[in-house]
Amino acid sequence: MRGTADTEILPVRSEAEIARTAALARTIWREHYLPIIGERQVEYMLETVQSPAAIAGQIREGSNYFLMLSDGIDAGYFALVRKADAVMLSKLYVERAHRHSGMGIEAVAFAESYCRAHGAATLWLTVNKNNASAVAWYERRGFVIAGPLVQDIGQGYVMDDYRMEKVISSEKR
Repeated sequence: MRGTADTEILPVRSEAEIARTAALARTIWREHYLPIIGERQVEYMLETVQSPAAIAGQIREGSNYFLMLSDGIDAGYFALVRKADAVMLSKLYVERAHRHSGMGIEAVAFAESYCRAHGAATLWLTVNKNNASAVAWYERRGFVIAGPLVQDIGQGYVMDDYRMEKVISSEKR
């Protein structure tokens, strides 16, 4: 799928694409999450949810990962998971050099189209409560905070998030 003139969105299917996604995760998570959750939790989460093996397992279980390329260069990724009559935007990460380029907006638009195509009435996600810039960004995209969500992820770590939701119109755009 083509986004802006220089953005392309590709489904992640092959081992090579999974490895590229995991490499992006390592770069993005370390640059963004170290100040929010610290190095130990970042490394733990990279290994348990964003390693090549973890991503491959999520894809086998029904997650749909997508790479975002800018002029042919890996610049971000996102994942969508269908859950009953809703779709979870389970990941949306853009490399620092490509933020504020419209890629995130394109990913959300793609997710909204995916919802419509699959008859899902709601697009939802979780975002760390201390990630104020991301919370504000999602609110500007029409998401509302539906409530807190604290999840034990093992090894003494928790994800202390907000669940944010957006009602999706059934109209095709």
